[in-house]
Amino acid sequence: MFQWYVVNTYSGHENKVKANLEHRIHSMNQENSILKVVVPTEQVVETKDGQKVSTEKRVFPGYVLVQMELTDDSWSLVKNTPGVTGFVGAQNKPVPLSRSEVDRIMHTTSVERPKQKAEFS
Repeated sequence: MFQWYVVNTYSGHENKVKANLEHRIHSMNQENSILKVVVPTEQVVETKDGQKVSTEKRVFPGYVLVQMELTDDSWSLVKNTPGVTGFVGAQNKPVPLSRSEVDRIMHTTSVERPKQKAEFS
């Protein structure tokens, strides 16, 4: 059964971990056990030099979401990917996200409603 798991990475390396993981999935023929790798992001509107600029920000810095069927091979592939520091949950037993958590995260990242970034002086 495919479920979503949260993988801990070094903050700022989420996209690199995603690329490494996708490459390893393909090279190790694990496409049937790992379906998706997602770095949750949202659009944030910032004011720079008087202009409003829309930028993409990570929702959960240091984390990547992986939709996978948890097997020894898939667990090992993800765990041994460069930049991955571990799964969220018990050390040897990752805890999957609930359906409501996944829906909330995906809704947050897919809705086209830019957030204003508060500026303090």
